[in-house]
Amino acid sequence: MTNKVRKYKINDFLLRLPVSQYREAVRVIPKVLGVSLNTFHNYRNILIDDLQDIPHEKVMLFEKLFEMKVGELRNRNMSCKPLKELLQSEDSRR
Repeated sequence: MTNKVRKYKINDFLLRLPVSQYREAVRVIPKVLGVSLNTFHNYRNILIDDLQDIPHEKVMLFEKLFEMKVGELRNRNMSCKPLKELLQSEDSRR
């Protein structure tokens, strides 16, 4: 069986908890996020290449709940040149 990489580190965080805290977290987190238990489980299982995503507000809540820095929940870093640099390269093409 292949180990599929998840888009977010939700399971990584939860699986480090003791069993009693894990069970309580799975019960509490959907309430805090304002989503159903099924939606919460769907969030946990989004694969890295899936088009499906978690709304940004929910990602921010996860990061606060898990005491993570902004952007730490994702398993893949996103990189992009600054807009100013992109605009300059577009201007040089003209």
